[in-house]
Amino acid sequence: MSVEAKLKELGIDIPPAAAPAAAYIPAVRSGNLIFVSGQLPSKDGELVKGILGRDLTTAEGYEAARLCALNCLGAVKSLVGSLDRVQRIVKVTGFVAATPDFTEHPQVINGASELMQQIFGDKGMHARAAVGMASLPLGVAVEVEMIVEVN
Repeated sequence: MSVEAKLKELGIDIPPAAAPAAAYIPAVRSGNLIFVSGQLPSKDGELVKGILGRDLTTAEGYEAARLCALNCLGAVKSLVGSLDRVQRIVKVTGFVAATPDFTEHPQVINGASELMQQIFGDKGMHARAAVGMASLPLGVAVEVEMIVEVN
């Protein structure tokens, strides 16, 4: 089954690439790799803001990471036209705005990782980092960037 057909089956809509919030572009292709800039948890113009461990639960952070991942895929699709061209999700890096005592960063970024596996199967298995931060741009709870191999 193609990736685009899988998305339809799962009822997942990939948003268009988000407009940059500063001096960068959403994604850059170099050879067969696409480096996706950090994407924020936004849907229909609304950002998920807050600090994990204070304002948001781990489950809410998970959903925010999932939104970030969808926005990453929107950036990839804007460069290659179809997600059927994805050969592998190489690496996911997730940043979590969290209190100093919050330790569930990996569970939050699982929102992005598990979505990649759901959509791409084995091609969605990737290397990863999940990092805690004192704050993130625009007050968002999570930011995710990716490296994706395409044909």
